[in-house]
Amino acid sequence: MSKNKSFSTETSQRYAKAIFELAQESSELNNVEKNVEELLKLYDSNKDFEYFIKNPTTSYNNQLVVIKKISELMNFTKYFKDFLSLLVEKRRIFFLKKILLSFLNFSSIKKGKLKASLISSKKLSNEEFKNVSSELSSVIGSEINFDYKVDDNLIGGFKMQIGSLMIDTSIKNKLRKYEQIMLEN
Repeated sequence: MSKNKSFSTETSQRYAKAIFELAQESSELNNVEKNVEELLKLYDSNKDFEYFIKNPTTSYNNQLVVIKKISELMNFTKYFKDFLSLLVEKRRIFFLKKILLSFLNFSSIKKGKLKASLISSKKLSNEEFKNVSSELSSVIGSEINFDYKVDDNLIGGFKMQIGSLMIDTSIKNKLRKYEQIMLEN
């Protein structure tokens, strides 16, 4: 592990790996993955829930009651319910979002899928997006799931990041390079 990783990142990855391995060993990986995605949607869409999770003054008992109730209402698997209770008991529940995202990353890697980001200067049609995705997937030899955004500030072109590989063909980037060259001369 890198020395530059924060405590929260390192801890989150350890907990995510633990639930990932448990779900995989018990053949519950797909079910737990669905549970994780549902809870992540709740976390991202409900600011009160996010505040409740992040608030260090929330009592242990309140957190446990709420987490158990949410687990029941959302019909989570036994493994995921127990895992969430463990996070509360160990006072690691405030790392919830990082843990859930790390879990999804482990799951994607296991399934041979890569996560990538694509930012274009104009909105791509569904057909254009599918073509880019399938072309890159075939070149890399692995399925790629893109986080796609449009950024008008790029003027033209696109920016793409797959793992540590960054490709920036935007006009904004080219103008910045020309500006730098002109300033150096």
